[in-house]
Amino acid sequence: MRIKNYLLLSMMVLCFAFAKAQRGIRVGYVDMEYILESVPEYQKASEQLEQRMQGWKTEIEKMESEIAQMETSLKNERVLLTKELIEEREEEIGIKRQALNDYQQKRFGAQGDFIKQKQQLIQPVQDQVFNEMQKIGEQKKYDMILERSETTMLYSDDRHDLSDDVLRAIGRTGKKADREERNQSRNTPVEDVKDEPYMSVQEAADRQEKVAAKEAIIDEKQAARAAKLRFRDSVKEARAREYQERKEASIKERQRRKDSVLAARKADKEKKENNNPPDNK
Repeated sequence: MRIKNYLLLSMMVLCFAFAKAQRGIRVGYVDMEYILESVPEYQKASEQLEQRMQGWKTEIEKMESEIAQMETSLKNERVLLTKELIEEREEEIGIKRQALNDYQQKRFGAQGDFIKQKQQLIQPVQDQVFNEMQKIGEQKKYDMILERSETTMLYSDDRHDLSDDVLRAIGRTGKKADREERNQSRNTPVEDVKDEPYMSVQEAADRQEKVAAKEAIIDEKQAARAAKLRFRDSVKEARAREYQERKEASIKERQRRKDSVLAARKADKEKKENNNPPDNK
């Protein structure tokens, strides 16, 4: 990828070199990472996103622990359960595991909440940077303005770094001034703090609260279903025991009757033999 970027950059430079050989080529670049670090509201929103991400990871670990406990319980009780109960337990574990996979995809998948909220966080700053880069490029007659992280630069002079120009244009300064601003903001009363115009992660957090409420309802339904399954299992186990007890009692009763009939026949036979002794001739 680096070789490809380098070749692409080389071709672009050569093309401009032929087209603008008379006056030379003006190439600048910006450091997007440095710019983002210099925007306080981006840093604040990043911390909020990090906290939310840790909450998601905790929820995933909780779900994994619950599944592990269910699997251990089934392993220990397998010899005591009927085939039907084992299948139902395995089905319940499968449902839980699918719910875990769905939750992981929802939070950290390619189209998950983390990627979306990260993009929502970066996009407003990127838009401002792009607009100012357009203006700076036109005003200062730059032929190309590159983004440092996306291009392999073997060497670059700091005078071609337009990052601070962009920060000043969007009303920001550099890291040093931002650190002073953050330190000063710690002593600012809460009521004096104003929300920044593009706190998109905060907006995403508000929406996430609604999603969390819906998920809580889903969790309640899943818990109710699990309780229903456990109740059904207990009823089945009770019925199985009751059936086995009736079966054993029935077998014993049949054997008792059989033994009673045989004993009666034997006694009757002996009585007849006693009443009719054989003749001695």
